[in-house]
Amino acid sequence: MGRKLAESLKTLLNETFEGPGNGGSYYTDSKPNTGIFGTLEGLNAEDASLSIHGSTIAAHADHTRYYLWVVRTMISGVEFEKDWNASWTISQVDETKWAEIKEGLQTEYHSLLVEIDTIDLEEWLTNVNAIIAHSAYHLGALRQMIKELESEK
Repeated sequence: MGRKLAESLKTLLNETFEGPGNGGSYYTDSKPNTGIFGTLEGLNAEDASLSIHGSTIAAHADHTRYYLWVVRTMISGVEFEKDWNASWTISQVDETKWAEIKEGLQTEYHSLLVEIDTIDLEEWLTNVNAIIAHSAYHLGALRQMIKELESEK
């Protein structure tokens, strides 16, 4: 059961971040590039810095990265203070910072996939499920922000 559960979680994380595979979709569009990484692909720093509904695409992306980091750090047993407000402070980014945010998000995601195979899923299942739900929420927000951005151009 543990192996099957781990694979199920990784399948949903994969769809959230990388998009659905060739076997169809569980909850996103079944077209290519509908996960977080594909959604952010091709956006430049200027677009990622525009305030849309009071926030920026860069802030959503970095907040999602921070959430992954927080849960992974909790799983590792390290005590620390969470600063959710700081995770929303990004407004203007240049191309270097924008690339760092996207790279950091990918790093946290790939680290989590590896850790799912090593952690006690019974103990951390709610947290991993929360990552899926939280990230899927931000995927939807990002896609809506991009629609707004495209309608303004």
